Amino acid sequence: MSIKILHIDIETAPHKVYAWGLWKQDIHIDNIVEPGYTMCFAAKWHKEPGMIFKSVYHDGEEAMIKTAHELIEEADAVVHYNGSRFDMPVLNQEFLQYGYQPPSPVKQIDLLQTARKQFKLPSNKLDYVARFLGIEGKIKHKGMQLWLDCMDDDDASWNIMKRYNIQDVRLLEKVYVQLMPWIKNHPNVAMYSDKNRPQCVNCGSHKLQRRGYERTKTQMYQRYQCLGCGKWQRGRTNDTPADKKENGLVSI
Repeated sequence: MSIKILHIDIETAPHKVYAWGLWKQDIHIDNIVEPGYTMCFAAKWHKEPGMIFKSVYHDGEEAMIKTAHELIEEADAVVHYNGSRFDMPVLNQEFLQYGYQPPSPVKQIDLLQTARKQFKLPSNKLDYVARFLGIEGKIKHKGMQLWLDCMDDDDASWNIMKRYNIQDVRLLEKVYVQLMPWIKNHPNVAMYSDKNRPQCVNCGSHKLQRRGYERTKTQMYQRYQCLGCGKWQRGRTNDTPADKKENGLVSI
């Protein structure tokens, strides 16, 4: 048994609205001609070769949403980029619309949050972070026109959109691997393992090196660093020496 981690990225159509201008518009709900929707998504299981791609053009909207629901239902954790605020709420909206119950609770690993909290990069866009890490960037395209052409069912544009969406998920997995030791809210993969020996809480490696102690105000714990991904972690056992325990004083 091991943790099942799903990498996922969605592409959405823009809202069609009536507006009186182009700057600082407050658009009334009655001015919504057609709300945005999920056009397609790409996904893959971590460390597995296969790529999944579904779209309204190739599969139909309902079949696409059904597949997304099934994948998230099966996953223990989902890796995305700004997915906590965008991808997952958009998919939840689609699940609600098609009458699906909420998928089983899943741990969310949002790499954008890690990039923002842990580093001070000039840009936190996935394309920049990937190239900063020496990974190939996103596929170049014609911008907004690509989305509009896909909405008009242009076959050539959909071929580009498919490659673009799939490339984003490839980048996502590669960036995830490099950011892994920096991720603070990563689920403890040891809790999904049936192997009865210590392993890294993030990557699952059994190659752990003792590296000093972590000290709280009253206790000491053995500290370890993973030789696989580099993640720092501590043991659960209180290793405070007897003479330290006898002090019994803390600051107030």
